[in-house]
Amino acid sequence: MEALLFALLNGLIYGLLLFMVSAGLTLIFGMMGVLNFAHASFYMLGAYFAYTLQGLMGFGPAVVVATLLAGGVGAVVERFFLRRVHHHGHAHELLLTFGLSFIIAEGIKLLFGNFPVDYQVPAALDGPAFVLSGQQYPLYRLLMGGVALAMFALLYLLLTRTRVGIIVRSAIYKPRMVEALGHNVQLVFMGVFGVGAALAGLAGAVAGAFYTTSPNMALEIGVMVFVVVVVGGLGSLGGAMLASLLIGVLTSVAVGIDHSLADLLALVGARDWAHSVGGLLTLKISSLSATLPFVLMLLVLLLRPQGLMGDKT
Repeated sequence: MEALLFALLNGLIYGLLLFMVSAGLTLIFGMMGVLNFAHASFYMLGAYFAYTLQGLMGFGPAVVVATLLAGGVGAVVERFFLRRVHHHGHAHELLLTFGLSFIIAEGIKLLFGNFPVDYQVPAALDGPAFVLSGQQYPLYRLLMGGVALAMFALLYLLLTRTRVGIIVRSAIYKPRMVEALGHNVQLVFMGVFGVGAALAGLAGAVAGAFYTTSPNMALEIGVMVFVVVVVGGLGSLGGAMLASLLIGVLTSVAVGIDHSLADLLALVGARDWAHSVGGLLTLKISSLSATLPFVLMLLVLLLRPQGLMGDKT
């Protein structure tokens, strides 16, 4: 029972981390229609910015400044690169951001080397939150989850309860009307892209101290972020949260299941049939945990192509 509780907690925290990264991508696509292939690179930049600044100003200020720097880089990318190709369509945006992701990764390798850096949780936060059956649960994991929940609440309130949110949402559907009312639509789009990049940078600055900060971290989480966005529904913030938690819990719980699908089918009297079929049915579920999010994405695309909480187009 304790093992299941720890697995659920780990899954929830991992899911909240996925949301922290995917929230910015969801915001950018939902507001601007831009599918940013380099989004996970801003996650990596946030981690490296915080690592560099931690020795100069401490952990907390370093996380804040790293978030702002990642957002600033995102705003520059939108202003001087994406804006020039936006009218050409999604293909040009994908190619541009795809190339940008390689440039950022190679730049990181040139500056910091092709190996993990020593970015660690500060001593004040490196302790147990509670002890259950002799096992300690890290306090910093709960802190990451709290940051993700606060991010979700602030984004929701900003987009639905403030004048800024009204202007941003209006600029998507009625840009000429918004311009006629005296608002700079191009500046709004640049701000949205910058905020999306800042959210990814915040996720990297916070999570990089707990997980490994290396030049491969963007690649490791980037694919899963796109799975989250597709499963939740393109542009749906609530869908991103739901999909992130679902994928996090699914993968975390599956790792601890030391049984095969054939063993589960044995409960309904189909063990002999399952073993006669063989193949995937005889593999342990724990060995398939990494593929389960992609199976979920396939099922969602087949049964509900717009995603769990996406709008039909």
